[in-house]
Amino acid sequence: MIVWICFIATIFLFLALDLGIFNKTPHEISSKEAGKWTAIWITLSFLFSIIVYWLYQNNYIENPDQLKPMVASMKYITGYLIELSLSIDNIFVIAIIFSSFKIPKKYQHRVLFWGIIGAIVFRGIMIYFGVLIIKKFAWTTYLFGAFLIYTAIKMFFKKEDHEYDPHNSVFYRYLKKLTPITTKIESEHFFVKINNINTATPLFVTLFLIELMDIVFALDSVPAILAITSDPFLVFSSNIFAILGLRSMYFFLANMLEKFSYLEYSLIAILCFVGLKMILHSYIKLPEWVSLGFIAFALLSGIIASIQKEKRIKK
Repeated sequence: MIVWICFIATIFLFLALDLGIFNKTPHEISSKEAGKWTAIWITLSFLFSIIVYWLYQNNYIENPDQLKPMVASMKYITGYLIELSLSIDNIFVIAIIFSSFKIPKKYQHRVLFWGIIGAIVFRGIMIYFGVLIIKKFAWTTYLFGAFLIYTAIKMFFKKEDHEYDPHNSVFYRYLKKLTPITTKIESEHFFVKINNINTATPLFVTLFLIELMDIVFALDSVPAILAITSDPFLVFSSNIFAILGLRSMYFFLANMLEKFSYLEYSLIAILCFVGLKMILHSYIKLPEWVSLGFIAFALLSGIIASIQKEKRIKK
């Protein structure tokens, strides 16, 4: 429990420093600043694999699956790459929500900050129950695997990308029944008083929708990482580092994602791979480096193919 407490406390310390010092004053996040923070979070995420190795080598953390230190580190990195890659669609949806409600760029960081706090809580709950279900009912592994393959097939045959309209969503209509909503943005406030009534601003509406969208995306990402490992600490830590990096990655990639047209196929390949791995886990035991290598190869192939396509278009 000491390791868990220290890990969670460190994460919240990072977040406190982020909002209290580095981004105390609302401002527009430039591509250069976002790129710097994206590089920092990715570096920290990979360096954490060394800490994972150290924890499992010295038995400082519960090890229910009796993983060797190197295997634990590789499972963490594999899980992190899966979570990071599956976050790409999430970035598209966040961009659509911000654009739909005309949220100024200088306030978007604040919304995403509180969105991350909620995501950490909800992911923790989903991971806890996901691990519990798989440990108690082993046959659910096949259901999770089938669900991932179904998701991949649905992505492959999707005709139009990202047609999501937040104003027409069930979640938005439900929120309007719970609280009055104003279309006016009042500084960085989530609620304002109008005629002595607490009224939600567009910032709160976007936060509400982003939280719900994260839960929807977690229905794919949590089963995907459970195909790699059911070790609670590895699942949780890889999820959290991917979520922490998502915010800076959003500001860095939001205007560039359309250029990575083949990355969608990388995600489809990854979902199919982990889905089949879950279904066939009783018959085929793949070395950990195979999973890590396939996921890294799928991502790099999608990125390189997209860049080559952009170069051909420019010519």
